[in-house]
Amino acid sequence: MPNEHETVGAYALGILDDAEATAFEAHLATCEWCAQQLDELAGMEPMLAALADLPDAAGSPAIGESLSAKPSPRVVEKLVDEVAERRARKRRRNFYMVAAAGALIVSGPFVAVAASGGDGGSGGGGNTGRTLAANPVKDAFDKSSEKITATDPGTGVTATVALEDKLWGTEIVTELKNVKGEQKCSLIAVGKNGERETVNSWAVTGEGYGLPDATTDKGKQPLYVQGGAAFERNQIDHFVIATFDGKTLVEVDA
Repeated sequence: MPNEHETVGAYALGILDDAEATAFEAHLATCEWCAQQLDELAGMEPMLAALADLPDAAGSPAIGESLSAKPSPRVVEKLVDEVAERRARKRRRNFYMVAAAGALIVSGPFVAVAASGGDGGSGGGGNTGRTLAANPVKDAFDKSSEKITATDPGTGVTATVALEDKLWGTEIVTELKNVKGEQKCSLIAVGKNGERETVNSWAVTGEGYGLPDATTDKGKQPLYVQGGAAFERNQIDHFVIATFDGKTLVEVDA
């Protein structure tokens, strides 16, 4: 039997005997490269069937005979099943990725609600209290079992990062205080291997957030932002909160 990697074409054409086909199928179960090649060759069967219907070229009867070779029904059925299963696995992976991304996207409006607390009409403290109490981002922050806090002596910004292990990585909810506006900021997770991943970003309004001497209730309230990183918890070295123009507001060791 030839090299197993070179048997993909013969298997796709159905010209292996039962023993050879069985041996190759055992190899195929553990070889991603051969599985990919089989995916690409799966479309050859209808093409060969169409070519086999063409008149034989004059003086070249062997061509017509070779093109008339078609995979057996057993091989065709296995090809279809294999391709269907691989596509199903891809759809499942895509579904999980979309679901995780959707969870982060859904959190966006809630972050906006938390950031706009006390900005609905009268701006009274009672309205602010009701908004924050109904804010699931703050609830997630409060319920987190692990919180890490740091204050930058230069900027005065205080950040508390709440972390939760997830199957897809690490969920991160951040509380920010003493942040002056207007500016755009990002939270960046830095791995122990030096890789950097942007967790989320937001805009700070002119009123700012978490300012003790603010003139509005909204400016006195902290800002809560929620996101996630693909890093596992033990892979994160620290977090950086920086403005879009590169100024670091605060770093938080993980």
